[in-house]
Amino acid sequence: MASICLVGLNYAPEPIGIGPYTQGWAEALAARGHRVQVVCGVPYYPQWQRFDGFGDGFRLSVENGVRVLRVPHYVPADPGGLKRLVHYASFSVNAARGIAKAVSDVRPDAVIAVAPALLASPVATRLARRCGALSWLHVQDFEVEAALATGLLPGWATGFGTRFERSMLRRFDRVSSIAPGMMRKLAEKRGHDRGLHELRNWAEPSVGTGAANGARMRQSLGLPPGTIALYSGNLARKQGIGIILDTARAMADMTDLHFVICGEGPAVAEVRDTAAGVANLHYRPLQPREALPDLLDMADIHLLPQIAGAADLVLPSKLANMLASGRPVVATADAGTSLAAEVAGCGIVVPAGDSAGLAASIAVLAGDAARRTALGRAARARALEHWSKDALLAQCTAAIEQALAERCA
Repeated sequence: MASICLVGLNYAPEPIGIGPYTQGWAEALAARGHRVQVVCGVPYYPQWQRFDGFGDGFRLSVENGVRVLRVPHYVPADPGGLKRLVHYASFSVNAARGIAKAVSDVRPDAVIAVAPALLASPVATRLARRCGALSWLHVQDFEVEAALATGLLPGWATGFGTRFERSMLRRFDRVSSIAPGMMRKLAEKRGHDRGLHELRNWAEPSVGTGAANGARMRQSLGLPPGTIALYSGNLARKQGIGIILDTARAMADMTDLHFVICGEGPAVAEVRDTAAGVANLHYRPLQPREALPDLLDMADIHLLPQIAGAADLVLPSKLANMLASGRPVVATADAGTSLAAEVAGCGIVVPAGDSAGLAASIAVLAGDAARRTALGRAARARALEHWSKDALLAQCTAAIEQALAERCA
């Protein structure tokens, strides 16, 4: 069995985003008998606030068979522009310091970096080179282009960021990502398609089963009767949350339709303030991960906004669970993108930024229960076929083991 070191900013117990998937990889590899070490940050996402019980120093623990070293880093309350760069850079610096602690007693056979944060990827390549190990980069998010699309990256950093990204993508032995559109972009940036792997995120097995109880969740959240259009997750610019707020205002006269936003993030104050003045818009805090099946079962329609230009820079991980819940999805994405392809046949896709089209699509589904049911069945079937946790984790571990075997051959 191999020794494997994963370097990634986000990890458990973060309930959404990249953390649960890095945790899934680490624990699946450990379950296969590999010695797995993770160098990660202090949990802070999506609130952008350090979780209670985690201090500012280095912290070593063993969690579900994985040796986890958490390193301190800067967490900005308002993660925009330069502050976000400092956030990533501080993790990179302390991850480099932490590497000596994490691998002091064993040389890794493989070093896997997870992006974001791409700024920490040189830490992984240096360690792999020093130990003669396989280097692997898993891209959850093309953070440079996403930062440009959302205005988070300062103009002066654009050229450096683009050159750095291309350079790092070419240094790793293997590179993977989570969707076909992102795979095409990887091949373009690397200049070839050798050593590429599509390794998707997954739907939670507990979502969409008979144990889910949406009525219980509706009652616990104190929501009125009527059709629910739900968005749950990170509240930030990249998620395009503003279009949901605009659509709720425009559809305020539909008293039997309720927009529900459950989440945390930089835009939470804007969501709260808007909800206070729009009768059919309801804000609720992010629910615990164990409540996810009930929350998604509560929805009649799932909302998945993406800003223009971002749909092939990241495929939202929440999509897999939306489909698994057996509910139709209304997404904003341009034709030809991975997001549009994944939602087609399981909901309605409108062009990014088209608030009128979004409102019309929601109105159509809100008034047609039979169509919601048909699309929901198609969504559930697609999730079972393409987003199975067990199958995707088996694919991931097999790909890594095969790459290690080829390197040793």
